[in-house]
Amino acid sequence: MEKLVIVAIGGNSLVRDNGRDTVQDQYEAVCETAVNIADMVAEGFNVVVTHGNGPQVGFGLRRSEIANEVAGMPAVPLVNCGADTQGGIGYQIQQALTNEFARRGINKKVATIITQVEVSIDDPNFKNPTKPVGSFFTLEQAEEMKKEHRDWIFIEDSGRGYRRVVPSPKPIDIIEKDAIKTLINAGFVVIAVGGGGIPVVKNNNHSYVGIDAVIDKDFATSLLAEQVQAETLIITTGVSRVCINFGKPNQKALEKITIEELKQYAAEGHFPPGSMLPKVEASLSFLEKDGLRVIITDPESLKDAIVERAGTHIINLK
Repeated sequence: MEKLVIVAIGGNSLVRDNGRDTVQDQYEAVCETAVNIADMVAEGFNVVVTHGNGPQVGFGLRRSEIANEVAGMPAVPLVNCGADTQGGIGYQIQQALTNEFARRGINKKVATIITQVEVSIDDPNFKNPTKPVGSFFTLEQAEEMKKEHRDWIFIEDSGRGYRRVVPSPKPIDIIEKDAIKTLINAGFVVIAVGGGGIPVVKNNNHSYVGIDAVIDKDFATSLLAEQVQAETLIITTGVSRVCINFGKPNQKALEKITIEELKQYAAEGHFPPGSMLPKVEASLSFLEKDGLRVIITDPESLKDAIVERAGTHIINLK
């Protein structure tokens, strides 16, 4: 079987700017990414695609809020919003890849798996939610919403208003991993773990229950890569290579580094917590559980990165 590569696409890369954020605009961005993924398949790699959904969840929550305010429609819970966007984005990637393969004469099928990801109810982030979601509100609006949803927590966000914050627990298991493996072994390009997966916990009856939270897409992708035994994890971001001393005169792009070197750079504080650090931590998690390599690059460089002509390559020398 071809070498297995997991590719994580950022949700922000599918919404290019505020003036181009319609569903059709998103599909056009997806089609551009599909070309890069098809390039990898044409090179002989078996590919699994994951994706973010941050902006899309924000749009969905706002639509729900407006429908509730204007027409009294029931609000859509965050966990369902995550599931909805997982299906919607998965559909677009699936269609774009299917069409791109047909255009090139590549005999590949594509399937999207709506993926649940287990988290622990004892995860400390449930007691200290940190992930902002949805729209900005005035203090009065936030207090009014808390009357209806007593468990919701709002914080003031950079002087722009109040936003709801939700837990961002670490993933501990991919529920549909066996279905994903079956499709991989059958030669499918699989789209899974969209938006970090639908967060679920086990209740006292050992049944799964959805819970309002947001799982980091890169951590969930790293866990998936481990559980399906991928050789390579690719995390896409807004830069072609990871840099140290970013934005300074001595900025340096990293090409090929070891786990130990990456740990040292992280300890020195080169990677901001809100942007590159989670990607670095997810990379280390995969490599320390016998992954062979991680590539961090931008979506446009995927074809070159997979053959070591672009991207930052973090290598497991064990």
